[in-house]
Amino acid sequence: MNRILSLVRRCVEDYDMIQPDDRVAVGVSGGKDSLTLLVALAKLREFYPIPFTVEAFTLDMGAAEGRPGMDFSPIAQLCREMEVPYTILGSEIQHIIFDVRKEKNPCSMCAKMRRGALHSALLEQGIHKIALGHHYDDAVETFFMSLIFEGRLSCFQPVTWLDRTQITQIRPLLYCGENLVRHTARRLSLPVVENPCPANGNTKRQEIKELIYELQGRYPGLKSRVFGSMQRLPLPEWGPVEHRRRPLPEEIGE
Repeated sequence: MNRILSLVRRCVEDYDMIQPDDRVAVGVSGGKDSLTLLVALAKLREFYPIPFTVEAFTLDMGAAEGRPGMDFSPIAQLCREMEVPYTILGSEIQHIIFDVRKEKNPCSMCAKMRRGALHSALLEQGIHKIALGHHYDDAVETFFMSLIFEGRLSCFQPVTWLDRTQITQIRPLLYCGENLVRHTARRLSLPVVENPCPANGNTKRQEIKELIYELQGRYPGLKSRVFGSMQRLPLPEWGPVEHRRRPLPEEIGE
């Protein structure tokens, strides 16, 4: 956990993600990434020199026909143990996408519906900052997806200001590789909830993940060079703030 905490703190500082007295919502899907992020931020608030609070939110996607719903009670118990307020938001997003609309490529619409429902709930509670569980590998994969499928150099930003909703999205796990996150979640016995989405494992992102795995085998260090190039170019908002030390690719927690 110390390794994750060190990298999360460094990422938060490099991109000036947290300001005094922020209420930081964590979008908890039940996967290893969001749960690891939740635990890391709950720990960080205990000693970080800038005071902030953490609250957890889960958007229950409902159930598609023939698919069971998800049990979030273990996550609720974890939040009680960490003294983190926890809110479960109900929805019928899976039913709408798979049973009503019968979407063949559901990921984009699903993401928009989830984001809209979650942001509406945050604004109702007066929260304007949300931490998302995207990590180092997610960033590299998104860069490749934009390049291959859209023909542009792009990726989500470490800090994103959404002017329409006045919500700021932060991604404190960006210096943490997926293997590090997975091993941390396993060591801490975090209550990971299996993803019941019918499209899980059959997406363009999965194709890119497999491609990068193959390329990384041929060209060791490929991922770290891609990640470093996004900071050095930099892509919009990817350059760490000037008064911070730039992270070296080899220091990334793969």
